[in-house]
Amino acid sequence: MESDDVSLVRAGDLVGCRYRLRQRLTHPEIPPLPEALERQPQVDAGRAAVFGLLPERRALGDGRGKAFSRLLLDPALPVAEREASTRKAMKDRTTLIVDGALTGEIDEVPVLAEIDILARQADGTYLPVIVSNHRVARPSQTATMQFIPTRRLGLGKPLDTAAKPRHHTVDGYRVAMAYLLLADAGCASPLGAVVGQDRERAYVGDAARYVEALREALAKPTPTRPLRLKQCASCRYWVLCEPELKNMDDISLVFPGQKARPLRERGITTVAETIAADMGETSQIARAWREGIPVLAREDFTPAQELRADVEIDVDMEAYLDQGAYLWGAFDGDRYRAFATWEDVGGADNQAEEENFLAFWTWLQSVRAQAHESGKTFRAYCYAAGGENHWLMASARRFDSIDEAEVRAFIASNEWVDVFSHVRRHLVGTDGLGLKVVAPVAGFVWDDDDVDGERSVALRREARLGNAAAREMLIRYNGDDCRATAAVRRFLSAGAPGIPRLSSL
Repeated sequence: MESDDVSLVRAGDLVGCRYRLRQRLTHPEIPPLPEALERQPQVDAGRAAVFGLLPERRALGDGRGKAFSRLLLDPALPVAEREASTRKAMKDRTTLIVDGALTGEIDEVPVLAEIDILARQADGTYLPVIVSNHRVARPSQTATMQFIPTRRLGLGKPLDTAAKPRHHTVDGYRVAMAYLLLADAGCASPLGAVVGQDRERAYVGDAARYVEALREALAKPTPTRPLRLKQCASCRYWVLCEPELKNMDDISLVFPGQKARPLRERGITTVAETIAADMGETSQIARAWREGIPVLAREDFTPAQELRADVEIDVDMEAYLDQGAYLWGAFDGDRYRAFATWEDVGGADNQAEEENFLAFWTWLQSVRAQAHESGKTFRAYCYAAGGENHWLMASARRFDSIDEAEVRAFIASNEWVDVFSHVRRHLVGTDGLGLKVVAPVAGFVWDDDDVDGERSVALRREARLGNAAAREMLIRYNGDDCRATAAVRRFLSAGAPGIPRLSSL
C-alpha cells in the first residue's frame, strides 16, 4: 500500500469490521494473507473481462464527427498520480476513464474512491461505474431496472429490463462516495452503475440513493478495540487482534459479532463473567469453549431414523459464484462419483452445464428407482441444503432436459435429507456447527484441510484454464465433503459417542 493513501477511508473500510482501519493505520507493514493473494487473480479477471468489452470508438449512428477517447490508468500507480490523471482526463472531456481515482473529504473525513470506469455523459457529467463480483440484479416478473450495455458505456442510453436489484452495501457505498467526490468537482451524473457477474450489463440506479447511509457510516467513530467477527478468520490483522481479545477475555471469542449483544446489554463482557452468570446453555457453551470442547450434545438427543437407509447417497455441490454449478459429487458408502464440467457455467443455453447436471440427475434418480424396485429404502443427503436446493431448482428451471416438477417433488420428499438440520437440532458448537467443525469430532479428516468454499473459487478459475492439479484438488475436496457428510450421519445415528452433554458442564 502506498504511504500517501494509508490514512484515506475507502468504502470497504465501512463494511464489516471497522477496527481494520485502525489496524491498517497502525500496522501498514502487515501484508495480505496468501488466501487474499489467491483471490486477486479472480478479481483481476472480472475487471479485465469488463474492460475488454468497453467501446474503443464510436459506432455507426453515434456521430463519428464527435470526439471519442479512452484513458486506461495503471492501478499500481500511486494514488496521487492516478488522481491527477483522472482530473485532467475529466477536464479534457475524455469519454472513458478506466481505473480512475478521486480523493477528498466527505463530512471532514478524508476518503479515497477508486472508480473502475468513469463514463462521460452527453451533458458533460460523469457516470461512475464499479465492477463487482456479486450478482447485482436478478430476473423479475414484476420489477423493472435500467442498464447500459457494457459495450455502449459512454455512448448508449439506459435501457429497461425486467429485473430487480440485489443490494450489496459496499457497492452502494462505492457509488455514493464516487458521486459525492464527482459532485465536488462539478461533474456528477445523477446516476451510478454497477457491473456484476453479468459482465455485459452495467445496471443503473440513483447515485444519491446511498449517500445518507454512507454519511452515517462515515460519522461512526472507529472502534478502539477489536471485536471478533465471522470474517476474522480471513483477515490479515487477526494475528494482532486475537492476542488482544484473549488478554481481555472478550465474550466475542465465544459469541462473535451481534451474538454477544444481549450479554453486553446486561453488562457481561468477558468469558469468565458469562460462565459465572450461570445462564444455562449460554454459560455451558462458554465453559465448553474455555475447556477446548468444540461440540456438545443436547439432553434430549435421540438419533433420527431418517439418517440411515438401505441405499444412501451423500451429495455435495460446487458452484462458481452465482453463475452455475460445475461439480456434483455423490458418495454411496463405497464409491465417490464426480460429475464435473470445466467449461464456463451460467446462462439458459449452457450445453456443457446442462449435460453435466443431466448426467448427475439421471444417475441419482436411477439409483433411487433401483432401490424402490428392490424393495429397499433410499435417501440422499447433503449438509446445509440451501445451496444444493438452489442449484437443483435453478438448473431445472434453466434446462429443458430436466423436469422441474420432478426436481421440486424430490426436494420436498423424505428421501432428500438435510443433515445439518439434525446437527443443529441435537448439537451445540462453541465455534459454529459447520461441516469442518462437526466432521472432525466424528473422526473424519480432510485430505486438503486448507481448502474451503472461498479458495475453491480461485481453484475453479485455475481448473477452467486447464490446471490439472486444481481440477484434482476440487474433486478431492468435493469427495471429502461427501464422505464427511456420511461420517456425521453415522456419528449422529450412533448417538454422538464421546460428546459431552450440555448438563455435564
